[in-house]
Amino acid sequence: MSSSPFRLCLLPGDGIGPEVVDAAVTVLREVARRHGLALETSTHLIGGCAVRATGKPLPEETLQAALGSNAVLLGAVGAPEFDKEPPARKPETGLLAIRKALNCFANLRPVFRIAGAGATPVKDEIVEGTDFVVVRELTGSLYFAEPRGFGPERGWAQNTMKYTVEEIERLARVSFELARGRRKKLTSVDKANVLETSQLWREVFVRVGKEYGDVELSHLYVDNCAMQIILRPREFDVIATENLFGDILSDEAGVLAGSLGMLPSASLGGQVGLYEPVHGSAPDIAGKGLANPTGAILSVAMLLRHSWGQEQAAQQVERAVRAVLQRGVRTKDIAGGGAAVSTGEMTQAVVGAL
Repeated sequence: MSSSPFRLCLLPGDGIGPEVVDAAVTVLREVARRHGLALETSTHLIGGCAVRATGKPLPEETLQAALGSNAVLLGAVGAPEFDKEPPARKPETGLLAIRKALNCFANLRPVFRIAGAGATPVKDEIVEGTDFVVVRELTGSLYFAEPRGFGPERGWAQNTMKYTVEEIERLARVSFELARGRRKKLTSVDKANVLETSQLWREVFVRVGKEYGDVELSHLYVDNCAMQIILRPREFDVIATENLFGDILSDEAGVLAGSLGMLPSASLGGQVGLYEPVHGSAPDIAGKGLANPTGAILSVAMLLRHSWGQEQAAQQVERAVRAVLQRGVRTKDIAGGGAAVSTGEMTQAVVGAL
């Protein structure tokens, strides 16, 4: 057993968050045991459960615990009861705040298709073999830039889309480095025919791209990219884009995998990485054992790779998930009307496949 334990901050959050985090930690503990790795966890509040307990979506105690950890594993945030609350009491505000506090400016969202894994309306001959990564800028643009808010009597509202050269350049370098380690194809997505921020985005990517002569750089407008992801998903390797566009495109890509419940993510850039499945809190199925834990389990694989430096262990988790899905083990969201297993049964199947 390694002498210095890996400190993992757990933020289960709302809805199905606690269920998928529990599943992911079950797999992680088994992997750590097999590889002789010491793991130390602590659990804290974020999102709606934090608002109920403390009045804040990101309590100071949670923030300090995250900053003092080696990595953060988050479930999901969001609850309908807070939909009409002001921003200071919205669960999603806590998620945005912790991303900003950890300086997690690069959000990596892998999108892949495992043969036969789940129903998708896209024809098999189009979707099979899909394997790309969306790199989403995570701490700028409309979600963070000022000014923002409502006018008098909510007669109008505004948000600001703003990027600096530095923000774009650091995201570009992460994207080029990632592409260099994959199939050496990078697609930068913008709306440069309309938006000045996108024109600057494209200028910076072209300039940085000159340092990566081995990587093929191409550009797509976001509306065209949304179509091409469905028409020819196998053509993509790494897609880099700004915050709002990345949010929408990576969720759209969930249809290629069969379900949003299949997709993991890693938010990187600072000293502490933040890992979470792409799906939301899904309060309608919370506590029923219906949640798909695959996205959270694969987020643990990304954690092992990017924060713990355990590439062999990361690949072991990914192989186990693929093996389980290829055997036909399915949660309800990907069962296509066929036999489905519970969250716990899917988790144990992955543990067994390790």
